[in-house]
Amino acid sequence: MSANLSQRVFCAEQVRTHEPAAAAQSGVAMYTLMERAGKAVFDQTIKHFPQAQNYVVLVGVGNNAGDGYIVAKLAIQAGKQVIVIAAAPDKLLTGDALTAQEAWFAVGGEIAAYHQQTINNADIIIDGLLGTGISSDVREPFIELIEAANSSRAPIVAIDLPSGINADTGVVQGVAIQADITVTVVAIKQGLVTGAGRACAGLCEFDDLSVGDVFMQLATLSAELISYQTSQGLAKRSNNSHKSSHGKLLCVGGNTGTAGAIRLTSEAALRSGAGMVKVYTHPESVLAVSIGRPELMVTATDLITALKWASCVAIGPGLGQDEWSTTTFETVMQYCCTHNKTLVIDADALNLIAQSSPVTSLKNAVITPHPGEAARLLSCSVSDVEANRYHSAAQLTQNYGTCCVLKGAGSIITNSTNTWVCTDGNPALAVGGSGDVLTGIIAALIAQGLTTEHAACYGVTLHAKAGDIAAQRDGEKGMLPSDLFKIVRQLINDK
Repeated sequence: MSANLSQRVFCAEQVRTHEPAAAAQSGVAMYTLMERAGKAVFDQTIKHFPQAQNYVVLVGVGNNAGDGYIVAKLAIQAGKQVIVIAAAPDKLLTGDALTAQEAWFAVGGEIAAYHQQTINNADIIIDGLLGTGISSDVREPFIELIEAANSSRAPIVAIDLPSGINADTGVVQGVAIQADITVTVVAIKQGLVTGAGRACAGLCEFDDLSVGDVFMQLATLSAELISYQTSQGLAKRSNNSHKSSHGKLLCVGGNTGTAGAIRLTSEAALRSGAGMVKVYTHPESVLAVSIGRPELMVTATDLITALKWASCVAIGPGLGQDEWSTTTFETVMQYCCTHNKTLVIDADALNLIAQSSPVTSLKNAVITPHPGEAARLLSCSVSDVEANRYHSAAQLTQNYGTCCVLKGAGSIITNSTNTWVCTDGNPALAVGGSGDVLTGIIAALIAQGLTTEHAACYGVTLHAKAGDIAAQRDGEKGMLPSDLFKIVRQLINDK
């Protein structure tokens, strides 16, 4: 496997265009590449499910079917009980897929009729139904086989990507395989790592089939995969540093009844290493923000003085959208844009931007919308945002001239030239207040001297990794965003 290629994702068209040339330049026939793909899938199946004896291999009519027939042949040669079920048994295959089917027949293999009980009796299901070319909703008889596989208790290993997933967007085309393992080959398809595609893929394993180095020279990547493990942390602190050396962060928000949001942001910033953190909040929220955390400076007056003091500003958590919110928002935005002060913008500040006309330019900022906020910023629906998360993130960056973090499964970070996708994170982070913590982390990193892009990438992976550790320790359900504080502190000191 190419270590570099395993950190990059590509659109399906790049793979379709450059895979044959990469194989040819590597001196590999396309059928040999298919055999390597089948072996990669079988090897991963044995690795993860060594006790599985009864294999059911579901095949379609394209090259994914050819990969499936190779897996079936290898499995029967390894002494497994193998049943192949074809979605369209009467349709003649062509090219390498036909060669693979004939190789299956040559070892005594057959094509069985579909029966639900056959799938129910499986120890393992191999999904070779649909490949990267699908762009419209799945049709029968594929629907029936996908639903049958999903209803089985057997684990599912998907070849290249789960059938029914759009390789570019990760969108479910009506119905899709819910895989436990996806073995993607040659290059990682961008739809596997974000949104519904990430959820359906399960654990994603990658094999470049020994053509990765050539492929990478030919193809143009869509995005780079990042994780806490691969992210660059903060520089080591000087022995003679002091509190002002590590940034002065102003957190703005916390309207009446929502003081907890800005408290989460500001305490997350302290735990992420910011030297000093001040909170500008609604007068009725001062006590709620400051109580129990004396390290926070809290004020409800003289906003301009606080803005002059700050090296970075975070605005939005708990801000609201009433008169106090609007006045505060306008003051902060005007001051920061005039003085080129770095902003991290979240929550209701994003909603207020969406209501602004004309579009506000935010060149020295990071915006951190969830899909709902992104939809309001783009004047579209949430389903439109999720239908193509890459395009939505890029559109936000283009419209607002800023670095954007589109939150969700496989959070996407974009600036004007690059796109990154976070591979850390889990559903435990899908809880109110989690985004407020992320805002505080990113803002603290900027206050300590990181660029907006570096802070966004490192902050997202730091937050996500902390969520993974918390979920592994105590489970995904019931995690509080404040549970992340001690873990974030540990992680940020481990780098």
